[in-house]
Amino acid sequence: MLMVTLAAAFLATSLPAAAVEPVKISRDDTALDLTEMTEIYASQGEAFQVSTAAGADGVRRRIEVRAGAPSHNGDWAVFALANVSEEQLERVIVAPHFRLVGSRMFWPDLGSQRINAITPSEGFALDREPSPDADVFRITLNPGSVITFVAELSTPTLPQLYLWEPAAYKDTVNAFTLYRGIVLGIAGLLAVFLTILFVVKGTSMLPAAAALAWAVLAYICVDFGFLDKLISITASDQRIWRACAEVALASSLVIFLFTYLNLNRWHVHLGYATLAWILGLALLFGVAIYDPSIASGVARLSFALTATCGILLIIYLGLSRYDRAILLVPTWALILVWLFGGWLTVTGQLDNDIIQPALGGGLVLIVLLIGFTVMQHAFAGGAYQQGLFSDLERQSLALSGSGDIVWDWDVARDKVVTTPDISTKLGLEAAAMHGPIRNWLPRLHPDDRDRFKATLDVLLEHRRGRLNHEFRIRAEDGHFHWLRIRARPVLGSNGEIIRCVGTIVDITEQKNSVERLLQDAMHDNLTGLPNRQVFLDRLQSVLVLADSSDNVRPTVMAIDIDRYKQVNDVLGIAAGDNILIALTRRLRRLLRPQDTLARLSGDQFGLILVSEQDPARVADFADAVSEAIMVPINFANREIILTASIGLASWVDQQANGEELLSDAELAMYRAKRGGGNRVEPFRPIFRTSSSDRLQIETDLRRAVERKELSLAYQPIIQLSDGEIAGFEALMRWEHPRRGSIPPSEFIPIAEASDLIGSLGLFAIERAAFDLNEWQRATGVLPIFLSVNLSSAQLLNSNLYNEVRALLARVDCDPTQLKLELTESVMMENPEQARLVLTKLKDIGIGLALDDFGTGYSSLAYLTQFPFDTIKLDKALVRDVRERRAVLLRSVIAMARALDMAVVAEGVETDEDAAALGNMGCHFGQSFLFGPPISAEATARLLKERFPLTKRA
Repeated sequence: MLMVTLAAAFLATSLPAAAVEPVKISRDDTALDLTEMTEIYASQGEAFQVSTAAGADGVRRRIEVRAGAPSHNGDWAVFALANVSEEQLERVIVAPHFRLVGSRMFWPDLGSQRINAITPSEGFALDREPSPDADVFRITLNPGSVITFVAELSTPTLPQLYLWEPAAYKDTVNAFTLYRGIVLGIAGLLAVFLTILFVVKGTSMLPAAAALAWAVLAYICVDFGFLDKLISITASDQRIWRACAEVALASSLVIFLFTYLNLNRWHVHLGYATLAWILGLALLFGVAIYDPSIASGVARLSFALTATCGILLIIYLGLSRYDRAILLVPTWALILVWLFGGWLTVTGQLDNDIIQPALGGGLVLIVLLIGFTVMQHAFAGGAYQQGLFSDLERQSLALSGSGDIVWDWDVARDKVVTTPDISTKLGLEAAAMHGPIRNWLPRLHPDDRDRFKATLDVLLEHRRGRLNHEFRIRAEDGHFHWLRIRARPVLGSNGEIIRCVGTIVDITEQKNSVERLLQDAMHDNLTGLPNRQVFLDRLQSVLVLADSSDNVRPTVMAIDIDRYKQVNDVLGIAAGDNILIALTRRLRRLLRPQDTLARLSGDQFGLILVSEQDPARVADFADAVSEAIMVPINFANREIILTASIGLASWVDQQANGEELLSDAELAMYRAKRGGGNRVEPFRPIFRTSSSDRLQIETDLRRAVERKELSLAYQPIIQLSDGEIAGFEALMRWEHPRRGSIPPSEFIPIAEASDLIGSLGLFAIERAAFDLNEWQRATGVLPIFLSVNLSSAQLLNSNLYNEVRALLARVDCDPTQLKLELTESVMMENPEQARLVLTKLKDIGIGLALDDFGTGYSSLAYLTQFPFDTIKLDKALVRDVRERRAVLLRSVIAMARALDMAVVAEGVETDEDAAALGNMGCHFGQSFLFGPPISAEATARLLKERFPLTKRA
């Protein structure tokens, strides 16, 4: 219920709101903006008192208005109007439900019913005019009257309040209705058209563009109030629809940008980021139901971020020559202009009534540009359809696509024409190669001119056949191009050739590739020197000359760089390559034209010296080569000094060939390297014998492993306290079928230098474990151990632990009865690898002994860093225990016992020495005094005699 109370100001029981100044209205005023002249009073309660504007008599009164709507929150608006004309004025007060101007970027005002009712200070409440988009109230102002109006507000804000002349307001509404109808029609047509294009042409960018068009259509329907005419919605529902439309607009723009620019092609993370972005916007549809303002604010922020990211992507991809990005520049520029205008509008910097419909039309224009852009891509290349070409057109297209040049020689007029013009490809003036065929001859390579002319003459003479010829032609820059011409003659009615038509192909790259392959096949890629095969070929040619000429006496040098591997390990392969290049340049300076330098292998060079024949001068040349290599090389602020091992082999035997002569030089080089390097070693025939013997032994040793010609001998290790057998050391023996027994000192080094030592070591461990099992089957469980020597090559093998475990499991041997013996030199090669492998072997129960202690470094650190349980004293330390050496022995034995380690003395010569060692605390002894190495069968008989009571029942 609404109640108006009039009373004098001094009778007020509460302080009224201040009186407002009236807005003067004349007969010519058709539209007045009352927004700035309207006072807003928030949270004033259901009853509101206000002082009216002074009337014609100058008296101010107080009125009280009570709210009549249940949704009223105590918000009021007050304004006053004064009719200064002499006639009655009819006007309408208009408060739009939604106004984009000033709606804010964040938590925007999405519209609502603004005014529940308006109460004038005179007369009755104003009548509401029906309108879906605004609150419209009709008023009548008498001449000279001053009326104060109190509006009961539905919201605490009033974006705009206008006073319109009724006819002018109707005309304005009709004008905007026409404009909105046109924009809606265009937007609807665009959406339908892009959807049809998607159905017809299923490229991915079309559904993205169609989705954006439908989102724009939905936004315009809501913004222009067209949705109210389709469905019945309340003011609160309209806020939800508006928020959802803005979210759809922001989402569809992200989808279109991602799809059109095909961003997942550039980086997979862009796809993930876009998907997360779209999912986040999809959640806003749910948020819009509960709080439309939050959803709309986030959507507006997303739209701005999409436009910003889009321009950055377009700039980056446009600079990368991506055509889609370049074509999107005009559309995105319009989007940025629209976005700037929208920002000015929502922040209130643009506040006219035209800006909101204009922004809606701008969205439609953006979709129109997008539609043109995607259509250009969707139908690109569609002009050429299968079946539209004639055979001649197909041949023309195929020829153009191949890149060949058409060569047409009009023989009758002697005129050559090329299409496209070959002259420009050669750097000449246009049509320079057109004309008589003789114009081509001066530019042909001298070696190709006669052959080219002869080929044409033969073709003209025989009047048949095909022209298939390769030749070189000089370009303007002086370089020669390889061309291949393929043509066939065209005969006239008289049987003579009237034309010759074909194609020319530039095959320069193919020829260069073949030359590079030949160069790589015959020369070293790094230094450019001839390789080993070319070196041998040239050497053989020189030897042929030497057979027929006394002035040719070649000398072959094999040059190997000492410690080159260390340079590679320390400085890297790149440094090693640079050093080889530097050494190649130095050696080339020493040569004469008739000499040859080649790279035979990694750091080995070969040299054929023909320019010097006198032995003294050859020796001086070899010294010069050595000195040239020794000159310091500066690399990475380091001074590197290298030396070389040089082997010489001079031609003295007319029956020798190139391979034999080079082999002799390499044998001399290897002898120089074994002698410490940095020396020149002439070849001597004895080198062949020693080398062949070593090679023969290696070959026979491989066969011995396969034929199981190797065996083990066992030397007793006794306890010095009571003389009982404590164990045996397994020593390898080789009975050669022809040479008899070969000592380990001769074949073990050969095995270590080759890949045989691993097989020999595993054979020794397996055979020793097998023999131990056999002895225990015959005798019973024996309280003994077996020691087997381990080489450095075995210890550096990362699979040694697995191989030993598999071996013991296969033989079924107790690992605690096996002991592996190693020397200090074995561990010094790779201490970390040795410690890791030995620790794993120790964990499975195998004993470890440090052999030959007392020689070499005898580092005490090995006793603590490695898991040894036994020390074997070398015979050089044990021999003659009665002298001063006894003091050292006693100290070593005491130290070992303190470390809880067993001590084995090797090379004990007398019983007195054995007794002395026992008194010092030494546990075991091993030497010929206690027994020589014996076979496995003899060891079994010995054990039966020494341990008769261990026989099982």
